[in-house]
Amino acid sequence: MGGRRGIRALRHPAPLVTDIGLALLVQAAMTMPFVVPRAPELPDATWASYGLTTLTVVPLVWRRRAPVAVFCAVLVAGTLYRFALDGPGQPLPYAGLVAVYTVAALSSPRKRVGVALVTFVITFPSVATNSGDAKELLFSLFVFGAAYAFGRLTDTRQAYVRAVEDRAAHLERANRIEAEQAAARERARIAREMHDVLSHAVSLMIVQAEAGPVAVRAHPERAEAAFDAISETGRDAMTQLRRMLGVLRGDDAGPGGSPRGPQPGADALPGLVERVRGGGLDVTYETTGAVRTLPPDTGATAHRVVQEALTNVVRHAGATSVRVRLAYREDRLDITVTDDGRGPGPSGAGGHGLIGVRERAAAHGGTARTGPGPGGRGFVLSVRLPIGSPAEVGS
Repeated sequence: MGGRRGIRALRHPAPLVTDIGLALLVQAAMTMPFVVPRAPELPDATWASYGLTTLTVVPLVWRRRAPVAVFCAVLVAGTLYRFALDGPGQPLPYAGLVAVYTVAALSSPRKRVGVALVTFVITFPSVATNSGDAKELLFSLFVFGAAYAFGRLTDTRQAYVRAVEDRAAHLERANRIEAEQAAARERARIAREMHDVLSHAVSLMIVQAEAGPVAVRAHPERAEAAFDAISETGRDAMTQLRRMLGVLRGDDAGPGGSPRGPQPGADALPGLVERVRGGGLDVTYETTGAVRTLPPDTGATAHRVVQEALTNVVRHAGATSVRVRLAYREDRLDITVTDDGRGPGPSGAGGHGLIGVRERAAAHGGTARTGPGPGGRGFVLSVRLPIGSPAEVGS
């Protein structure tokens, strides 16, 4: 852990450490004229002039904190060096270039423009008091202009990097929120599936188990059929639960290596109705219109809707008969489940099961409505699922 922190610190040193290193580098460059052999006619390299040279470099350590103040300090120290002590000259104004670059990169537009104007103006008398050569003037304007341009490019690049990082952070937050919402939707979907499968199977098994002792006493020949129905309902529930658990595990095959089949669709409704009818409830199933193959998702939703409706009838309605009707329209499927039971309770047609039915219908752009049956007796569940025209479904 400590080693990784050390490597990270070397790759991204603190700004003060960087500025101290830069100041030492500039000091080394400005020291060269003091240590190389000099012609006799040139001014002597004295310790006083070297100390003033160092004084020109020292402000660069604080260049990020006060760019304009550092520029002024470098300008004043350079002026003193030029007129107070006539020491060795420099091939380039290193400290001044760094100061101009820093102002261009870090300061506000007004300060940048002010420093650029001051630099442009003082370049002329500085060159005039040195050599007065036009080449030196053009070179000085060029190098200071280049330092300013590089400063602006650095500021632009940093602004671009910040914008990219902000956009990446925003996308990361958006992706995290989207993933959390997708997980929540998936949990809700799984909860609906588990509720539908278990609630339906357990309800039928309870009804059939309660009818079993009566059948044993009154109609022994029907007892075996009741127990067979309980066994078949349990096996069907286990098959569907295994299918869902296999999806959660991401397996390509179910337990024992058997491939997972698709969820039951509308074509499995006759078998569902038959199992409920085996529990003693008189169930009528009919279809109208041109029966056709539904998209897998729509077919699974139709099956779950009818399954939940029949489960509610078995558990709560106290009904003796129920009618399941599927009407195939040109662009939709209408599902109607009507029973002759007690009808809606005092709190209305609530419950998690019917909430799940509404959610399933809404997921397909459809609707689900509930209310009392004909003449105010019983209960009606009506679901409308868009399925597109036959040509669209076939394509």
